[in-house]
Amino acid sequence: MSQTIVEKILAAHAGLPTCKPGDFLVADVDFAMLTDARAPGAMKALGRLNEVPLRFAPKTALVLDHYSPPPHKEAAQIHTRLREFAKESGAQIYDIGEGICHQLISEKGHVTSGDLVVGTDSHSVTSGAFNALGIGVEGTDLTAVMAYGKLWFQVPHSLKIELKGRMGPGVWAKDITLYMLGKLGAEGANYQAIEYVGTAVSAMSIDNRMTLCNHAAELGAKAATLEADEKTIEWLKAHGAREPKPVYADSDAVYLKEISIDVTSLEPQVARRHEVDDIVSAKQASGQKIHAALVGTCTNGRLEDLRQVAAVLKGHKLAPGVRMIVTPASRDIYLQAVREGLVEIIVSAGGSFESAGCGTCISVTGHFTPGDRETVISSANRNFKGRLGNDSAEIWLGSAATVAASALRGVITDPREIDHVNWGQL
Repeated sequence: MSQTIVEKILAAHAGLPTCKPGDFLVADVDFAMLTDARAPGAMKALGRLNEVPLRFAPKTALVLDHYSPPPHKEAAQIHTRLREFAKESGAQIYDIGEGICHQLISEKGHVTSGDLVVGTDSHSVTSGAFNALGIGVEGTDLTAVMAYGKLWFQVPHSLKIELKGRMGPGVWAKDITLYMLGKLGAEGANYQAIEYVGTAVSAMSIDNRMTLCNHAAELGAKAATLEADEKTIEWLKAHGAREPKPVYADSDAVYLKEISIDVTSLEPQVARRHEVDDIVSAKQASGQKIHAALVGTCTNGRLEDLRQVAAVLKGHKLAPGVRMIVTPASRDIYLQAVREGLVEIIVSAGGSFESAGCGTCISVTGHFTPGDRETVISSANRNFKGRLGNDSAEIWLGSAATVAASALRGVITDPREIDHVNWGQL
């Protein structure tokens, strides 16, 4: 029976020769991740397990990234409990400022090709960039995994998306994902596993591939996966991952749907206020006044994104009245940005840095709240009304390059219009 990547990974982890869409199965998990945001539910469920030993806890990461730093005593108490739990159970803990869960579990070598990984966040699909199967679950599910090392799944249908051609200078995976949201809609891949293939995918850096898979959550996808290639294997080896076990779809695998997109002529894209799938080109939105800019989050807070921002801002200042906050995806990324001089360039231009984490993106920390009727352009994955703590403000989405170009001019700007940047060298 011919199978897709996701079907092969699930079948292998369930000890089955094959499986098909719609099947229910119980599969062994390779690694698990619990964020502080879902910790209360998980801790409550743990109390109902009585004396069940948590044998899988050493293969579980506890990441303090949402309440980072804790904005109130309740959040601080959650962190205290997680630190205590890590000592009791042997779970790996990543404390405040170390980074965002999806970046950390790959960066710290916990994920490799062929793995089945679960995490308490919808953007756990990011692990698919490494030819793994990453699935978001709830805190109670995560508790079961810590106890038994396995979980039940329903096999999703697979959607094959071929990205042909190659992205032009100034265009990034963010622009591809926004374009697809405009074409498919925010529910266009509900409970489906997206399998990305094509020359454009092969040409992408690992940073871009992580963005591509991360944004599948906004399409409603259960998972997103890529094939492993030399870039994948080299990156995993450099980050101390276990031996990769690449998984490839059969040539005659059956998909719910197959879509082909030529990205060669694709322009930078933006999502307009309040809707992740209300998409136009940055050129069409040109002239829209902005008041603030956010670069970072689990979607576009990697080193490649910070290089784009620095290239735009080097030797210049933010437009009058525009604020910029940058949240790196991890401490290691921030330190590398320091070594490359990117932080100095961005701060000299008027930007500010937050510690690595999710708190700014979802306005838990309250460190970047826009005023009434102000417009923010963000490289985050969602622009829902009130996302940054004020439902009277507007949020637009774009690539880090588009965010930086817009902050420089004070209006939404196609980054290719910034003529002092050689996009072909980034």
